[in-house]
Amino acid sequence: MLLQVDDIRVAYGAIQAVQGISFHIEQGEIVTLIGANGAGKSTTLRTISGLLRPTTGDILYQGKSITKTSPERIVKMGISQVPEGRQIFAGLTVRENLEMGAYTRNDRKEIEHSMERVFSSFPRLKERLKQRGGTLSGGEQQMLAMGRGLMSSPALLLLDEPSMGLAPILVDEIFDIIARINAEGTSILLVEQNAAMALSIASRAYVLETGRIVLEGSANEVMHNPMVRQAYLGE
Repeated sequence: MLLQVDDIRVAYGAIQAVQGISFHIEQGEIVTLIGANGAGKSTTLRTISGLLRPTTGDILYQGKSITKTSPERIVKMGISQVPEGRQIFAGLTVRENLEMGAYTRNDRKEIEHSMERVFSSFPRLKERLKQRGGTLSGGEQQMLAMGRGLMSSPALLLLDEPSMGLAPILVDEIFDIIARINAEGTSILLVEQNAAMALSIASRAYVLETGRIVLEGSANEVMHNPMVRQAYLGE
């Protein structure tokens, strides 16, 4: 098992954002967390990446607890997060943004190899290497954020709302790229409000409501669940 989240609770002051959730990811899977705004999806990702600490519960990565591990160490261990809203460095060039994603690595040759891998997934970034991140289109900025996440050569990529604010044609392109990154060997935990797209590429899914998992199963099972169809697929 690559990642195991075991009964974690996370609070912002008196507000319980995550209320005792458990799930797991096997090597090679795409697992998606779906749910409305405020369900606890992004909080869960931030807790896995070490930016938040659970009040109770444990998170195991490759069998070892990372609950008290620093975010930098977690990146070095092989978990990388692409945050909601992209959060690229607008004043830096595309190359500089990508190099920031490799800040935990020292081997220049390996860094260049990772950059070539990013260009194979996102050829548009290679065309814009010297362009400042802030001048890219929304879709290109999302590609840059994902490319930066790949620069640490993660075994597990955490994606937070990758389709947010993108035109439908770009959403299709981004999800095609996510599926390809997964096919090349990177496991993915995907948080996404576009439930139909998320379920179309995921192996398994968990539905969160107000900090609790209310449904889990294969992506196909969850997609055909009447509650999910009504609440998240607009049927």
